[in-house]
Amino acid sequence: MADDTGHTELELCLQGYRLTTAEITYRMPDAQHLLQTFLWQHMDIAPRYPRLTRFLEFWQREIDGPLHSVRVGTCELVMPGEWHHADTILPLQ
Repeated sequence: MADDTGHTELELCLQGYRLTTAEITYRMPDAQHLLQTFLWQHMDIAPRYPRLTRFLEFWQREIDGPLHSVRVGTCELVMPGEWHHADTILPLQ
């Protein structure tokens, strides 16, 4: 499946992109004492996160809810296989 850049997820992974999730906490525009969360998830490049940075700049410019905090997590979608040693061998009959 292609994203808005026209590249597939595999192509983006091979270029260094990783699945990035940001939990954005912001203040409600009409009740500044209340906090709300918004989840943002796209393919982005760590540690600079240019796509997330552009989104947060847009938020600060266009959205009325002031940002409180942003928590970022990232995960590689393409990883080498893992090998585990078996502790027990069971005979098949």
